[in-house]
Amino acid sequence: MTVGLERLAPRLDEVADGVFAYLQPDGGWCVNNAGLVVSDGRAALVDTAATEARARALREAVLKVTEAPPRTLVNTHSHGDHTFGNFVFPEAVVVGHERTRAEMDAVGLHLTGLWPGVCWGDVEVVLPEVTFRDRLTLHIGGTTAELLCLGPAHTAADTVVWLPGERVLFTGDLVMSGVTPFCPMGSVAGCLEAIAVLRSLGARTVVTGHGPVAGPEVLDAAEGYLGLVQRLAREGIAAGLAPLQVAREVDLGAYGEWIDTERLVPNLHRAYAEERGQAVGDAADMPALFAEMVEFHGGLPACHA
Repeated sequence: MTVGLERLAPRLDEVADGVFAYLQPDGGWCVNNAGLVVSDGRAALVDTAATEARARALREAVLKVTEAPPRTLVNTHSHGDHTFGNFVFPEAVVVGHERTRAEMDAVGLHLTGLWPGVCWGDVEVVLPEVTFRDRLTLHIGGTTAELLCLGPAHTAADTVVWLPGERVLFTGDLVMSGVTPFCPMGSVAGCLEAIAVLRSLGARTVVTGHGPVAGPEVLDAAEGYLGLVQRLAREGIAAGLAPLQVAREVDLGAYGEWIDTERLVPNLHRAYAEERGQAVGDAADMPALFAEMVEFHGGLPACHA
């Protein structure tokens, strides 16, 4: 195996005692992270993976550090890269927000049609069996995990998993590390409100939905980008420019070094809508926004799932 492939191989890193981040570099489209909490012979999983092969690799990694398969599986949100692998953990009770379950049920396997060249395998939709509205506490052996619903942000409802004893926060895709945020299905303003809540928790370690493990500074970076998107939307509206025009003209500075910068286009559309008074979380025309993003990018963004 080459060094480059070794660098991109998924790995399970212990970020606190019995708390693991399952990292899938490079963190681009559908190449997400998951989490694992192990305590006193019990285990809980945070999210799964996009393809059958990736999900089975996740299961194999998990079983190397657990006495038994996870009995609980939390889906942070509805997107297939975090949920399609639920089916390879049949022993687990799947937990998610009630709106996450509804979105998963409505969308099904739609994600697989966006990148037909990906080898998805025989993935299937396994919906959460336990749902909640605002917050839920899990007791995993001696470890307490607080599930908090925030949003609309990345989606209509995003669940974060907070381990207060270990000061570890699993954000799902509400926050990403070195990867461009994506919030046309949720809210730019909602993301900023959610980040303020996350900052108040006082996390020491932040495992984001995509990208490397980080510290609380990753919240500042996400806040800075989203604030820029809002400013660009205000200026674009004032100048009579469409989001695509603004995206083509702007210099993103350091944010331009992040993965998947083409997401600026749909993010701007959401910010424009909110600037014009659209209610936070109102549905967007995602096929049209995805097509415009592809136009801006000059082709279908790469998906290495």
